[in-house]
Amino acid sequence: MLASGPPSRMGSSVSPSQGIFPPSNIGNSEFLNVGASSSFPPPELDMNKNDETDLLSVSWNQNSGCIAAGTSNGFRIYNCEPFKETFRRDLKSGGFKIVEMLFRCNILGLVGSVGNTHYPPNKVLIWDDHQSRCIGEFTFRSEVRGVKLRRDRIVVVLEHKIYIYNLMDLKLLHQIETLANPRGLCCLSHHSNTFVLACPGLCKGQVRVEHFGLNVTKLINAHDSQIACFTLSMDGLLLATASVKGTLIRIFNTLDGSRLQEVRRGVDRAEINSMALSPNVQWLAASSDKGTVHLFNLRVRVFGEDTRPNSPRGPALAHQNSSTSLDPLVSPNTGANPNSSLSFMRGVLPKYFSSEWSFAQFHLSERTKFIVAFGSQSQNSVLIVGMDGSFYRCSFDPVRGGAMLQKEYVSFLKFQSRSTI
Repeated sequence: MLASGPPSRMGSSVSPSQGIFPPSNIGNSEFLNVGASSSFPPPELDMNKNDETDLLSVSWNQNSGCIAAGTSNGFRIYNCEPFKETFRRDLKSGGFKIVEMLFRCNILGLVGSVGNTHYPPNKVLIWDDHQSRCIGEFTFRSEVRGVKLRRDRIVVVLEHKIYIYNLMDLKLLHQIETLANPRGLCCLSHHSNTFVLACPGLCKGQVRVEHFGLNVTKLINAHDSQIACFTLSMDGLLLATASVKGTLIRIFNTLDGSRLQEVRRGVDRAEINSMALSPNVQWLAASSDKGTVHLFNLRVRVFGEDTRPNSPRGPALAHQNSSTSLDPLVSPNTGANPNSSLSFMRGVLPKYFSSEWSFAQFHLSERTKFIVAFGSQSQNSVLIVGMDGSFYRCSFDPVRGGAMLQKEYVSFLKFQSRSTI
């Protein structure tokens, strides 16, 4: 159920921060409280610079140019290309399990870890790092599972509900009920002319897609099993999904719900930890607990463009109101995918023999969870970050595929860097 409409008003206000948050009244509902940061003491910085730091979370900013790391002592922000630490905040009160950036500006969404004495895990803090203080807060009755930011919205994910707020005045705009969502699955589009949100539906294997600009809701029955991971293209018109089985990844048109392509990670069950669509929607990267990052060649055609590996690309799905975006097209298989040599035996061999397998791969440790993204400096680079504090930059051959080449490795908790360019 999607509920909308302004909540009741309270007499508190949010402090302004460089024009991002003008003073305004803050709303509340029976489910939560929203207010200014007066109830939170200013953070007490830890000047001891304790090297015994555990990594609690890692995430990309909206264009994958930065990494936000939540640690047992606070949080750190890193630039990816070139890789360097931008700043850190070490606090005596404890760490943060969620650190969400807003592109490269000074506003962050923070959720404290269980052991944080000042910032508990049922509160979301809107943090202005320029002022080094919390300028807004949301309090819930249950633990916060995820936070997502856009330039105009704040999205808070609880286990059974999602709240959507206006970024400028923190007014509650929408509420969405979901199936149990302990992973905090939710993703947003980030083009200024589209606002698309994907979240779990109310049925097993279902993804709900909200096109707020078009006032359209699409329920996509993506898998028979529970959803484990999904991601949107930057404009929100393509959706990639994986189930808890982790063998197949499916690509959907979010406007009409049609399935455009299906690729296979492997035969054995695996947990898909992360997926990313390249900005030109030609490639899909996925990481799993099997220790391999897989890269798939997508055959999605947008606006009639040919998306074969050597073809020039234009802006992908740029305008949500274009009538041609309602007509998903899939280009013919180019032969670059390993399934092509077995195509004549479809219907005879088991289904996985005729599946589209990964185009390129990079092997990592099976003991660490990794997240993936695409580099901005090169069209053929993949960025990988691990919960062991490792950062990899790899390149792939867009024609031959195969094993990716490691170009850079950084142990960012220990500040050790090694380039292999």
